[in-house]
This record gives sequence, C-alpha cells and structure tokens, in this order.
Amino acid sequence: MKVAIVGGTGDFGLALARRLVEAGDEVVIGSRAAERAQEKAREVDAAGGAANKDAVRGAELVVLATRAEGALQTAAELAEALGETPLLSVASELRFSSEGALPGDDPRSLAERTQELVQAPVAAGLHSLAAGKLAHGRPDEDAFVCGDDEAKALALELAAKVVAGRALDAGPLASARALEGMTAVIVNLNKRYKGHAGVRVTGLP
Repeated sequence: MKVAIVGGTGDFGLALARRLVEAGDEVVIGSRAAERAQEKAREVDAAGGAANKDAVRGAELVVLATRAEGALQTAAELAEALGETPLLSVASELRFSSEGALPGDDPRSLAERTQELVQAPVAAGLHSLAAGKLAHGRPDEDAFVCGDDEAKALALELAAKVVAGRALDAGPLASARALEGMTAVIVNLNKRYKGHAGVRVTGLP
C-alpha cells in the first residue's frame, strides 16, 4: 500500500513510518517543510519526503499524524489535494488539569470534525498506541479503528501491520469519541503507575 503520513516528522508519524516501511509499504513522509520531510524519509528508508500537499498526491491512504492542535487546520489546507483519498485520523484532543488528562471540550471527536472539512472518507484509529513503543517495534497490543466506509478497511489493514496484537473494528466514526478519550485514560494510567500502558481485548474469537 502507498501511504502518505502528514506530520510524518513528528514522533508518532515517524514511528508509524518505520513500522510500515518494515512491513513493505511505500511510505511518503509529509511535512510543512519539504527539506525536513526528505531528511526524515532518509532516516527511516521511506520512499520519499515532500511538502504535505505533494505528499498526499497518489497515495492510497493518508494518515493525519499532526499534533491535535494543528489537525483541523492541516486537514482544511489539504482538502483539495486530498480529494477522495481515504484519510486516517490518529490524534486525540486532550486538556490537562491538576487532576490529570481529560478529553477535549468539544463533544465531537477530532475525526468527526475532520470529516466536515474534507470530501475524503475519514477513519479514526491507533489512539492507544504510544510513539515510544511503536518506534522500537510492533507493540504487543491491539489497535482500534472506527469508520463508516472504505477508509476503515484500509485503516484496519494498516493497523494490522504495526501491532503484534489485532487490528479491531471498533464501530462507526461516531465511536471515535471514545477512542480519543481512551488516550486521556492511558496518559493518566501511565502517570499514576509510572508505566507504559497498552490495551489488549479479551473474550473475542
């Protein structure tokens, strides 16, 4: 599969690129700065690096891996270049208080709000995976994907390549609200127990 990772120079995007290159996918790193994208592409043996709008052209699946605060603006900027190419949203909007990490204030997920900005079908997933663990191999965890159409099938195919557990269909795009909220839970667990939490689901065939 040819995958473009927008925000591919960040920790999560670059870790994801490593695992996909390892799996044999053709990966293009996208960034606001083409030179930085090319530099990071060489670092992980990706097929290439380019400015975001150039990176998404010709891709079969685009991963929106920018920081949460920049995800919606980036999606809007890429809408025309993206066209109908399926998009996977992996960011979670969080807010922090003295009590710990909390979901964002908007009741809609970032993925749902992204879908309002682009013509492309949007899926959401990989929210429970940590960049640090993903950078060092396929974590022994399950990965969850939500979506309403063909974007979900491609996202599940991608997810299966980057974890040692299972890629699980977690329902429609509206369920991305729960997936993104799970990130806050994991952050709180890691802080409380000084660990590196992941998720495995029991009781499924």
